[in-house]
Order: sequence, then structure tokens, then C-alpha cells
Amino acid sequence: MAIQNGFIKIKGTLGGLTFYEKDGKTLIKTAGGVSKERILNDPNYRRTRENMQEFGAAATLGKSFRMGFTGISKEVRTVAIAGRVTGMMKRINRVGPGNRGERTFEIAPNKQLLEGFEFNRKLPLRTVFYAPNDPPVLDTNRSVISWTIPDFNTQNYIQMPNGASHVRLVLHAAVLSDFVYEPTEGTYQFLHPDENERNATAYSAEIPLAGMVGGDTNLSVDLGLASALPVTAGVLIGIGILFYQEINGLYYALANNNAFQIVKVG
Repeated sequence: MAIQNGFIKIKGTLGGLTFYEKDGKTLIKTAGGVSKERILNDPNYRRTRENMQEFGAAATLGKSFRMGFTGISKEVRTVAIAGRVTGMMKRINRVGPGNRGERTFEIAPNKQLLEGFEFNRKLPLRTVFYAPNDPPVLDTNRSVISWTIPDFNTQNYIQMPNGASHVRLVLHAAVLSDFVYEPTEGTYQFLHPDENERNATAYSAEIPLAGMVGGDTNLSVDLGLASALPVTAGVLIGIGILFYQEINGLYYALANNNAFQIVKVG
């Protein structure tokens, strides 16, 4: 380690040397670290390679999750959602069958790790919308999802943000396939790529935030599956609430208090 003198101060790496500050002094050290070639080939770094392979797969599966909910993410504040989703997928991976570095990502058997996921972690759905209702229902093919919200008083069961005049309830479903390691290819692959990321959304009409809704709200989405979805793919179902302000007969989306949660995986 050396100390840099002179009026020109450098920060960063230059010519194999790293310049940094500590205790008011600019210090110099040689750039270190393990080479990429060694990590990929040295038997001592086998565990590192296993972790890298599974983490990369978790990131890929997490991206697929986000693609299935792209429209919803744009309507709900989803700060740092990529990292949270990748972490959720890594937890699924840790309990998957197989050897380290090749463990399977199973969706339906690990639904407890997915259910309850909040797109806006700072605003859980239960703190905004708490009208009595039952979870959405899937048909036998796991293609059609229905959700009924009995008539309720909006002033009693919705936490309204300033400026909101109306609200819409939303139902969204997306397919997420199991993700498995293929030794012959040396990569992870989706078991059902054709169905993976397939999704559908239904919105209620604009509901005035002024007393009773006036009747049950019924929402339904159809994923358009020609046959029953295999058990090695899961249907992720979420519900949410979106706020609007009516001005001259037009509804303008508000950015605050929108919430969405994965409530069921079937």
C-alpha cells in the first residue's frame, strides 16, 4: 500500500492500480481479485459456480414473473421489485430437488413463498382495501379465474388518498412455468415455454367513493388455455385497487395508494 502525494488526485483504477480515500488520505493498492477463468475452472471454486448458476436462473425466472405482471407494475409503485422478486425465486430454488447448482424451481408446490407478495411493499393491500371477500376461484382447467366482491360501503372499507373520487378493483392472473436444469444443454429451461408468462387482466368499472357500491362486483379473466394446465406450471393470481380523480367526466389515474398483492397460486 502506498500514499499518493501531489495536487492531482485520482480515484478509481488506473494501470492495474486502485486509488481510494481513507482517513483523509489518498491510498494506492494493486488491483486484486480472482480471474474469471479461475472461477470457471478451478475445483476450489465449485461452490461459487453452483451459486452463480442458480442465482442467474433465479434472476431469469424473476424476469419472467415481472413480464407476466408488466401492466400491473406500471400502475402500482413497484420500487426495487426486481431484487425482491429474484430473492423470492432464490428461496424457491433453495428447497427445490436436485444437486446444488442444478436445483429445480417448482412453482405450485411452493405457493406459500409466493402468496402474499406485495407489489408495493410500503403499502400492503390490506391497509388500503379491506372489504369482506373470498379469494378468486379457478376452474378445473386453471384457465378461467373469477372474483366476486360483495356490495360494501366504500367509505368504511377503503383508505382513500387525497383527491381520489373513484376507484377500480383489478384481477390479474399469470402463468409461471417450473424452471429446470437441463444437463445436456448446461442451462435452465422452462418446462412449458408456450404457456409461460401468459396473462390476463380484468378491471371493474369506476366506483364512486361515496357510500355503497350498489351491488356485487364480479371480475373474471380467461387465460385462453386450450387444455388443462400441467401441474408443473402455476397460475399466479393477484388482486388490487387503483385510485382515480374525475375531472369533467374523465378519469385520471392517481399515483398514490394503489396496491396489488398475489393472493393465490393454483
